[in-house]
Amino acid sequence: MEVWRSSADIPSDLAGSVVTIGVFDGVHKGHRAVISEAVRQAGALGLPCIVLTFDPHPGTVHNPESEIPLVISLDDRLRLLEALGVDVTFVQHYTLDYAMASAQEFIGHQVVGDLKARAVVVGEDARFGRGNEGDGKLLQSLGESLGFTVTLVRDLEDSTSGRRWSSTWLRELLDEGNVKGATKVLGRLHRLQGTVVHGHKRGRELGFPTANLQASSAGVVPQDGVYAGWLVRTVPGTSAVENLPAAISVGTNPQFDGEKRTVEAHVLGRTDLDLYGEEISIDLVAYLRPMWAFDTLDELLGQMDEDLRQSALALGVPVSGRVDPRRVTAGTEVSAEQNLTW
Repeated sequence: MEVWRSSADIPSDLAGSVVTIGVFDGVHKGHRAVISEAVRQAGALGLPCIVLTFDPHPGTVHNPESEIPLVISLDDRLRLLEALGVDVTFVQHYTLDYAMASAQEFIGHQVVGDLKARAVVVGEDARFGRGNEGDGKLLQSLGESLGFTVTLVRDLEDSTSGRRWSSTWLRELLDEGNVKGATKVLGRLHRLQGTVVHGHKRGRELGFPTANLQASSAGVVPQDGVYAGWLVRTVPGTSAVENLPAAISVGTNPQFDGEKRTVEAHVLGRTDLDLYGEEISIDLVAYLRPMWAFDTLDELLGQMDEDLRQSALALGVPVSGRVDPRRVTAGTEVSAEQNLTW
């Protein structure tokens, strides 16, 4: 798949295309229905399928204080679009100046003028142009006057709840800690990503080493609690990727006055991992329980052992207990908070 970032990247011999438009953050089931229809039409017409997407997220440009974390990174968005059969993704740098174009200007200048759209495929609730003034009805009218066909893909709904597949619903589920529900909306596991950072080097004797990510930069982090999932890393010196079973804690660390949230992943049964500085992903499979505070160290250790058992059961892997603390490597941290929260 080609990636274009400005009109200068567009080949001069581009004669036509099928275009779909959207942020497509998460590339969830609803997004995939729209994109797949665009890919289908492009194949039937013998034209390239072009996705016009935006970076940064328009919501953060119009409301800088809102801090909308992306469900997936731009790189993962591009990877998933390519897997769906998209030929080209145009990543439009989104600014307030860009957003001032009217709906007619946006379609006429960029979608038809630059991208040579002969067909446009969008969801039935699509909005575009200054102040979101453009909708499906206006798009159809512009199609008639400018010479392109328009397909409005009906919203997909969950057969059980009747809710529309959407990024809004996905974020609500994650706010509730419902990662299984999020998996249903996405059609795959919800992923957190980041660079492994140093923890506080406390409690190493507990035999519970963790790889630590800052929640503020890891993506859409679910509510505080303990989860089962997979730590995904690239094997050093290779292009191979390994998925390691993990118990995952999401919560606020008391050493930072209860303000800084972290994501801590303990790989079941492993003591040989040196992950500092590595870019890793954490795929969330199941919510196990909320964060609890313990009165004694024995209570904490007992619950940790139970969390390891429950994580192994959720992931379908052999049960591994806490490691011998004498075998913990310097590349992982043990996080035992002062108030014994886990």
